[in-house]
Amino acid sequence: MKQLLKLSAAPAAALLAMAFVSISTPATAGEFCRQDVTSGMRSCSFDTMEQCKAMSSGRGGDCYRDPSLPDNSNALASVPKHSRSKKSTAH
Repeated sequence: MKQLLKLSAAPAAALLAMAFVSISTPATAGEFCRQDVTSGMRSCSFDTMEQCKAMSSGRGGDCYRDPSLPDNSNALASVPKHSRSKKSTAH
């Protein structure tokens, strides 16, 4: 019995380590997601909306921007405005 436990400890530890790594790495690789109509499964592996729509063509599903990404629509709103020094002209 002890021999069986020794032989199964290493593969069990390796399996546990692989499971931990797969959980801790983000699943999203693209900017756009597709949600399947029938199963409800979501895949966020599309770089463009066109890629997502091509995958959904004939199958059904919704394409949208990944909600876990930050909103960059107002990125310029946080940029400080530079004040230009006014040159005084002598008349």
